[in-house]
Amino acid sequence: MPSPDRKISESTVRRLSAYLRSLEALEASGAEMASSGELARRAGTTAPQVRKDLSTFGSFGKRGLGYPVVPLIGSLEAILGLTREWRVALLGAGRVGAALHTYPFFRERGFRIVAIFDNDPEKVGLRWDDTTIRHIDELESVLAGEAVEIAILTVPAAPAPALADRVVRAGVGAILNFAPARLELPPHVVVNEVNLAMELELLSFALTRSEPR
Repeated sequence: MPSPDRKISESTVRRLSAYLRSLEALEASGAEMASSGELARRAGTTAPQVRKDLSTFGSFGKRGLGYPVVPLIGSLEAILGLTREWRVALLGAGRVGAALHTYPFFRERGFRIVAIFDNDPEKVGLRWDDTTIRHIDELESVLAGEAVEIAILTVPAAPAPALADRVVRAGVGAILNFAPARLELPPHVVVNEVNLAMELELLSFALTRSEPR
């Protein structure tokens, strides 16, 4: 494993995640070994890149045979921090929040939503599965009481920065931001921005460029 002080690029981590999903698909099909070429094809990269990425974290393959599927799945889960439960708070009980709450990937990967917040009096007090929607005024006390480690923001742009500041002051170290607002937070806080509008604009740009002129 690399030193904790060594910076691993986000693109590398994204490829590791893609390798993990590829290996899980191979396991489901009954495969016991996977070549770097097969992983590259499924992950949309090259075989040398696969070998380089994996060698950063150790020696996993057998020359001429490839990588054993099940052991490599376990290794990647450990590298990506998926061998433990992560306690998650969801800020915003609208349509995006509801979709994320029911997304099976979270539970499968160990992300457990333990707190949900909103300021709509018609939603506060409702139960989503075994979690009660709390008023946003209770944010700090509930985050502390539930030992939340990750917060997901699915709120409008205007309140997002202030809510993110409150989340950070409550001790939460990571935020997944679906709000259409840029967050300016201390460097020790990990923030991933999910801008759905931008993703669609990238697609529309690509389609426009491919149209005959």
